Amino acid sequence: MEKTYKDKLKNLDPRKAIEQGRAYFSEKELGKKLRNYGGKIGTKILYYSLLLYYAFKSPQTPKKAKLTIAGALGYLILPTDLIPDFIPVVGFADDASVIIYAVYQVISHIDETVKEQARAQLTKRFGEFVDDEKLEKAEEDLEEKR
Repeated sequence: MEKTYKDKLKNLDPRKAIEQGRAYFSEKELGKKLRNYGGKIGTKILYYSLLLYYAFKSPQTPKKAKLTIAGALGYLILPTDLIPDFIPVVGFADDASVIIYAVYQVISHIDETVKEQARAQLTKRFGEFVDDEKLEKAEEDLEEKR
């Protein structure tokens, strides 16, 4: 019997997904993925992906955290992940789970500078896709997890 997408998502192990994604991380490919799917990914995941990216670029972020970040962003780029991105509504659910998991794993390395960089890039590049209420909620969620 074939598993439904809901079943697949329930069985997703973000740690394994991050390990799998490391080989696919590329700044260029991340940029392409975010540009091409920005409207479908949603404000929270766009913002969290940018938080991860700028934390990755920060010299203050330790190597272990950077490996987690590279894996999560690599999974986002991964062409054949658990749930194909082109599937309406659920296509980015697995990616979102991995991105959120990674943010909470490296949250101590997401400082004000990283947040400012992510917010500025989000507004500059994806302004038309950004829902201000959802962005505020994403930032509140982040603060609650600290």
